[in-house]
This record gives sequence, structure tokens and C-alpha cells, in this order.
Amino acid sequence: MADIAGLLKSEITRLSNKVARQHFAPLRAAATAQRHQIAELKRQVAALEKQIGAVQRRSKSEAAAKPESEEGPNIRFVAKGFRTLRERLGLTADEMGQLIGVSGQSVYNWEHEKARPRARQLAAIAELRGIGKKEARARLEAGASGTSKTGSDD
Repeated sequence: MADIAGLLKSEITRLSNKVARQHFAPLRAAATAQRHQIAELKRQVAALEKQIGAVQRRSKSEAAAKPESEEGPNIRFVAKGFRTLRERLGLTADEMGQLIGVSGQSVYNWEHEKARPRARQLAAIAELRGIGKKEARARLEAGASGTSKTGSDD
């Protein structure tokens, strides 16, 4: 009887192990596949980090070279300061626009922060910062006499 009980116990153990292996085999295969995917993703991340480092080094070297290639300093524009400049020169918005090469409406929009001047216009504004009323009037008269030859009474 002991032999039958031992045989029965060993057979039950063998069958239960066989069923357990059948159930765990797909899980093992999935785990192996996931480990392979993780390894591949790690390789991709390492390659991307290497590319990012190269791009950062390039951008740093280009940023260091950029100020040398730029013409002139970075010009700051403040609407209130622009209006003060126009008033200091004793000019109307139209006259200021003539000096800069834009319309009076553009000058108005800049002063009221509805628009911002472009880089070329900023350079012209910066140039006007160093002149006085007489120089501004002289430039206006030179511009008016150069553009219209109709002869106006002053």
C-alpha cells in the first residue's frame, strides 16, 4: 500500500508540474521577449543621448560664433521711450515716420504697443537717438526737398 500511495503522489506531482509548465511557458516567452525589447530600447536611448550631446555641442559652438557674425548690438525697443524720443525731437508721428521710413500710423501703433518695429526700423530708431531737434528738422527738409520738386511755400 505504501508503494501505491508513493506512486500516486509522484504521479500527481508530475502531472501538476506538467500543467504548471504549460501555463508558465507563454509567460516565460513573453518575459524573454520583453527583456529583448528593453535591451533594444536601452540601445536606442543611448544612441539618442549621443545625438543630443552632439547637437548641443554644435549649438553651443554656433551660439559662440553668432555674436561675431551679427552686425551691431541687440537694439531694445520700449514704446514709452520711443514716444519720449519723438517728443524730445519735437516731431509729429507723421514726421517721425518720414525719418524712419514708415507711415505715421505705424509710429502711432508702436507708441501704443499695438505693433513692434522690425529690425531695419529699430536700426533707424537707434540712429535717431543721437540727434537733436535741429538735425531732425534738417533731415526732414532734406527728405522733403529730395522727394518732391513741386516747390512749397515755407
